[in-house]
Amino acid sequence: MIVEYIINLIVQFMEILGYPGLLILMALESMIAPVPSEVVMPFAGFLIAEGKFTFLMVAIFSTLGSMMGSLISYWLGLFGGRKFVNKFGKYLLLDESHLDWTEKWFERKGEKTIFISRFVPIVRHLISIPAGIGKMNLKKFILYTVVGALIWNMFLVYLGFKLKQRWELIHEYSPQLDILAGIILLIVIGYFIYRHVKQTKIKRISS
Repeated sequence: MIVEYIINLIVQFMEILGYPGLLILMALESMIAPVPSEVVMPFAGFLIAEGKFTFLMVAIFSTLGSMMGSLISYWLGLFGGRKFVNKFGKYLLLDESHLDWTEKWFERKGEKTIFISRFVPIVRHLISIPAGIGKMNLKKFILYTVVGALIWNMFLVYLGFKLKQRWELIHEYSPQLDILAGIILLIVIGYFIYRHVKQTKIKRISS
């Protein structure tokens, strides 16, 4: 019942506000809010099929929304993350060393982390906060957020466009989409591990 209520709310919101509604919903989706992109974007695809939206405007407004929501989360992490950990970290088994590790991680692997996370359920809602805590370069954060969000959003839009009146099927089968995204993530991680091991062996041989 709650899921159906949320879906109906999203549909009504977009029908009333149009593109600005899409922007707001995707901004919320990129933060810690119960707004699934698997509902918002396929419905936008359906509206394109109905001639009420266009691919270009959907791409612009949805990507802007994703970027805005991600930036808000980034700034929350940047300006409040360290204070939060210092104050409440002991209750979550976190301390300064974890913050230092987070900063080093996003300095070295931030681009790949942000990009890949846009395709991973739950993670994409949260990843911007640790990116802020890790003080990831803002320009790189925006670039990889925009690219990752654009690809994911338009993938869902295309599915909704093809399914038309049956666009809600995507939400019903979103667990399978999540599994697919997880498999792709594992393949990408495996590739980076393989490349790292290979480069390490080459360095050992050359030295």
